[in-house]
Amino acid sequence: MTFGQLEIFATLAETRGFTAAALRLGVSQPAVSHALKTLETELGVALFDRTVSPIELTPVGERLLARAREILGLADAIHQEALEYRGVQSGRLRIGSFGATSSLQLLPRLLERFHKEHPGIEVMVEEAPDDEIIRWIEDRRIDLGFVVLPDDRFRTWPIAQDQFVALVAADSALADQPSVRLEQLCERPFIMPESGSAGIIRRLFTQSRLSPNVRYRTSQILSTLTMVSRNQGVSVVAEMALPKVNGGEGWVSKPLDPVRTRKIGLAMHSQANPSPAAAAFVGVVEKTRPAF
Repeated sequence: MTFGQLEIFATLAETRGFTAAALRLGVSQPAVSHALKTLETELGVALFDRTVSPIELTPVGERLLARAREILGLADAIHQEALEYRGVQSGRLRIGSFGATSSLQLLPRLLERFHKEHPGIEVMVEEAPDDEIIRWIEDRRIDLGFVVLPDDRFRTWPIAQDQFVALVAADSALADQPSVRLEQLCERPFIMPESGSAGIIRRLFTQSRLSPNVRYRTSQILSTLTMVSRNQGVSVVAEMALPKVNGGEGWVSKPLDPVRTRKIGLAMHSQANPSPAAAAFVGVVEKTRPAF
């Protein structure tokens, strides 16, 4: 068993295709197939079901993937620590980010400071909805991920507090109110944002024993804003996910009544030994946090 074989195994699990894995790794497709076959022969199990397209992990493949990622993470940490001892500041860091809040509002400032202090470290930002980020942290696919706090499953560092707001058309009656109740949103067609904090938004209604009249589902904040501005429905989003406004957008945001807030933080697998790059990024978070 080699690190190369484990890297190919982990990459195949992410891309779910031999061609895509080969392109990502910069090797030939036959090399990927050979490495996987050799690894499966050595282990005596099939890691992927090749009878379906795209390929899928077998049950034992699912179990061994977490171990493979753990080994690769430890190997990367050893390499980074050796480089650090030699005075070389380099390495790789994977961060999971959910939607506009973390990608547009929080990450840019953190990355700017991080790269000033650690210019040799390569950062890969992978974006996905909240629940996918959780799975990536659990599977150790990423070193760090943005999550909504509290979350006792991980080691966490709080960063910022945000509130949820109602989105309504600028020419609607709700736009004249200082705040909006969830009950009022249930009286109109609702646009459910399926990215970012969709799960939390659903729980806001459930906890109030309400059910919105969901007519549309969107995956991008821009689509939600456009539909609201055309008076096709109302929505609820996290305030930090909204773009800067100039007054002519056709939509307005209103605080919820009562106010609903959320705390955003950075999370790491509770059993992970952080690499120097991950530890350095956490250090930047702790120093930058008061600015948010």
